[in-house]
Amino acid sequence: MLHGAGGFVDLKVNDYTTDDGLTVINVEGEIDVYTAPKLREKLIDLVNKGKFHLLVDMEKVEFLDSTGLGVLVGGLKRVRAHDGSLELVCTQERILKIFRITGLTKVFGIHDSIAEAEEKRKGAK
Repeated sequence: MLHGAGGFVDLKVNDYTTDDGLTVINVEGEIDVYTAPKLREKLIDLVNKGKFHLLVDMEKVEFLDSTGLGVLVGGLKRVRAHDGSLELVCTQERILKIFRITGLTKVFGIHDSIAEAEEKRKGAK
């Protein structure tokens, strides 16, 4: 996919599961109409494997469009069908602004760090 001055932008998606069962998904790059299917497939795969408590780390996301938002909302619906959760780590103002404008700050738990999300999760148990 072309981006900017002819450079190619890819989306890197990796995951790991913490000792208490929280699956952290590290996302790096741009989440748009071209790359969003990669994130969608990762979310579907994790849910199919019984991972219902997801934390998407968006600290290295450079761009997010409506397709990307749709993937995150779809992932949230999937995990909620199993009494799960999908929360986000994001401190980037340009990305947070998208969540505020769309009203999705009321839908997603948004944390400043993975550690903060883990602490809130432990406190909620």
